[in-house]
Amino acid sequence: MLAIVYPGKISGKVAAPPSKSMTQRAYAAALLHNGTTIIHNAGNSDDEQAALNMALALGAEIVERNDDRIIIKSSGVCPAEDIVNCGESGLAARLFTPIAVLSDKQLTITGAGSLTARRMHGFEETLTALGIVISNFSGNLPITVKGPIHPRPISIDAGAGSQFLSGLLFALSYAATEPIVIKVESLSSRPYIDLTLDVLKQFGRVVTHSNYKEFYIDPAQFSHTETVEINIEGDWSGAANLLVAGAIAGSITVSNLNIHSRQADRAILDVLRDAGALISTDGNEVSIATAKLTGFGFDATHSPDLFPILSVLASCCMGDSTITGVHRLFNKESNRAESISELLQSFNVPFSIEDDVLCIEGVQQLQGTIIDSYNDHRIAMAGAIGALCANGPVDISEAGSVNKSYPHFFNHLSLCGVKVEIKDN
Repeated sequence: MLAIVYPGKISGKVAAPPSKSMTQRAYAAALLHNGTTIIHNAGNSDDEQAALNMALALGAEIVERNDDRIIIKSSGVCPAEDIVNCGESGLAARLFTPIAVLSDKQLTITGAGSLTARRMHGFEETLTALGIVISNFSGNLPITVKGPIHPRPISIDAGAGSQFLSGLLFALSYAATEPIVIKVESLSSRPYIDLTLDVLKQFGRVVTHSNYKEFYIDPAQFSHTETVEINIEGDWSGAANLLVAGAIAGSITVSNLNIHSRQADRAILDVLRDAGALISTDGNEVSIATAKLTGFGFDATHSPDLFPILSVLASCCMGDSTITGVHRLFNKESNRAESISELLQSFNVPFSIEDDVLCIEGVQQLQGTIIDSYNDHRIAMAGAIGALCANGPVDISEAGSVNKSYPHFFNHLSLCGVKVEIKDN
């Protein structure tokens, strides 16, 4: 799919899509929970559907589903299939693989698209230490595993990201019969672990930690309720694109946002405030309007998904901006160090990468151009927002990649007055 986005102003009000990070964690918990789970405001992106499909393949059952809620029943992990496909969702792969091995059945976890080229850091050494037999694995999916998992104290290096640790926290919280400790080194994306712990708490599994270096799982502190009801927050990652659009090209109000959310990308508000955007909040609504924007500095180590849209924001600010955490960009849907560099080059924005820092020099106007999204949803969305400040239309290739996290993205832009043309390739 090709999207052509034209320069112009944005104005209007839209609701943020459901948080795919929270939805996928809710599906994992619903699978593990022995009882009924009622999930309100679950999303319908490709990644969320991938997580739901994994939960169903591993033993969960949908009792009811409509636009407002989905009701899931489960008796725990009981795989119905030998092969489980997590689509292109890296979170689903890292979250559900440790959960799957609560079963003693041999399973093959596979994926699709760019996910099969992304490294699954820590799988072999950690799962083997927990008694899992692994075969047909070369660092990427597919992986064949045979449980059951043997809960015991372990150590894990989480410098490459927090997703696999989240999977271990879910799995061991339901497998442990006595207290265990997970020792963690170099944890990245801490807010996503907070989100994992919040979801576990809602299901009666209270896991504590000591400054994110040791996590304590004690079944004596757990409780069980037959029916758990959970509400999915709006997604700050998707909303960040709309909020930046308001800051650089007009004004916008985004609803369905929890101002006190644990989501990492809520940090977009801090960046916009530092850059000088006009911000107001009212309940679950955030309003942003254009002002004189100046360069900013931000450490995105714990919120790397903000990198693409922050690059566009920095391009439209007066002066220089710095974004730290380039090392977090290499194992995404694309090599984002390269795809962001190409994005900036296409927009004719001066930049450099110095060690772990992306340095961007703001310009008065971006260049109308052609953007290769590399089938990366966040590059596609960032390119579309940059188009608002360009001197001509911007063509975005593989724009259908937004379905991975925000299926209604281009429709929401159109509702807010942005001219968008969609063409089939």
